[in-house]
Amino acid sequence: MSTAIRGRGRRLVLWRHGQTAWNLEGRFQGTTDIPLTEVGIGQAKRAARLLAALKPDAVIASDLQRAADTAAELSALTGLDVSHHEGLRETYAGVWQGLTHDEISSRFGEEYAAWKRGEPVRRGGGELETEVADRAAPVVLDAADKLPDGGTLVVVSHGGAIRTAIGRLIGLEPHTWESLGGLSNCCWSVLGEGARGWRLQEHNAGSLPEPVLGDDD
Repeated sequence: MSTAIRGRGRRLVLWRHGQTAWNLEGRFQGTTDIPLTEVGIGQAKRAARLLAALKPDAVIASDLQRAADTAAELSALTGLDVSHHEGLRETYAGVWQGLTHDEISSRFGEEYAAWKRGEPVRRGGGELETEVADRAAPVVLDAADKLPDGGTLVVVSHGGAIRTAIGRLIGLEPHTWESLGGLSNCCWSVLGEGARGWRLQEHNAGSLPEPVLGDDD
């Protein structure tokens, strides 16, 4: 069987950032630049040791501090430079950012309920999930195109952005993206390249059992 038929055998590891104070408080972060907690830094160090064993060829990350600092732990172990991209930022959630789920439900009840039903909603006047995929997936694919055959790319981003990118890359319809579930802090999903394109091989991997604390949950 030829290489063209089998595909190039590349692997994508989409890794969510470590814990932040707003994760613990249940506040929508969106594009707000919130740093990691001490626990989050520890999570990143632990996960980086596991991911370094995959011998990645490249690392890219959101330019927001929580993702960039998570990526830096893997860079320190592998010696790989991290390329930072605005396109990998979390979903912009407008006036919802900084508010808890209870506060959003109280102030924007109809909009919040529609989002929970899975309807396309500009949360707080922000981005649609499909718009996040429109900016995030091309960044991932561009970096993947630079990999050697059989190479591994680590993408350090955010729960919502990762969910939409995975949905787009594996060809799911947007209304089904919610079925992927959320990622716990510093956990990751793995896409492998097969003859028919990208497919999901692991989801929310690498953790002890921990709750999902994120904007997209």
